[in-house]
Amino acid sequence: MTGYGRGDCAQDGFKITVELSSVNRKQMEISVNLPREMELLEAQIRDLINHHIARGRVTVRVLLHAGAGKASARMHLNIPLAKAYARELARLSKQLKLPGPVTLDQVTRAPGVLQTDADLAVEEDFWPAVEKALKQALTQMMKMREREGAHLAEDLAMRVAVMRKATAHITGHAPAVAERYRRQLVERIKSAGLEAPGVEDERLLKEVVYFADRSDISEELTRLQSHFQQFDDGRKSKEPVGRMLDFLAQEINREINTIGSKANDSLISREVVTLKAELEKFREQVQNVE
Repeated sequence: MTGYGRGDCAQDGFKITVELSSVNRKQMEISVNLPREMELLEAQIRDLINHHIARGRVTVRVLLHAGAGKASARMHLNIPLAKAYARELARLSKQLKLPGPVTLDQVTRAPGVLQTDADLAVEEDFWPAVEKALKQALTQMMKMREREGAHLAEDLAMRVAVMRKATAHITGHAPAVAERYRRQLVERIKSAGLEAPGVEDERLLKEVVYFADRSDISEELTRLQSHFQQFDDGRKSKEPVGRMLDFLAQEINREINTIGSKANDSLISREVVTLKAELEKFREQVQNVE
């Protein structure tokens, strides 16, 4: 499901901002963008997100800012490192017979001589602020996802209601299919100029029984009702149900296809078309459910 959240936390002269965004994805996928100073925090960030979200593509963006009024205090000079650079640069200048002394500008441009507070801090120093901002962002994003989830639940329930109605029509009509086939069979025999068999004619009864057995869809209809009930149970669950609904859609599709292949009746065929159309919409929406 889609959502967005943002959290901020100021600590020790720094301000951490965490932005989260999620989009629909069948599996769980997390993309984390971190400042260089916090790269080792990625595993902890992933663990926290996985604890709250089970499905979708989540993008995490962490920003590090100087705290208000702290910009002038963020620069530090590494004196021992500067002296070491100066000695080595002077030695190199002498070996290469270069004119002029080593300058302050050359020394201060050397890597690590001028350091910021962020350079001196270690990853774990940032974690409390990152965790607090991340939890704020997660709370915002989860609220958006919950609102979308409520709309999705209503839409899926509407699809299931249509499928239930079509299934009820099939259930009510199915017992009459065998009798209709018997009448049609008798009419075909009459139209061929042959003597119509009696109601108790053994050959006619065998043909009708064979047809009834071949076209019996009672088991499929019972399983469909069971799948619809599983959907109702899933709506009440507080746990992620997206993958369960994926599987449920596959099983419903299996039963509908079987009914369509067995049923030798125009009304049932029309209802099967309705079932397939609603199931396709159901399956598309299920991809957005966590």
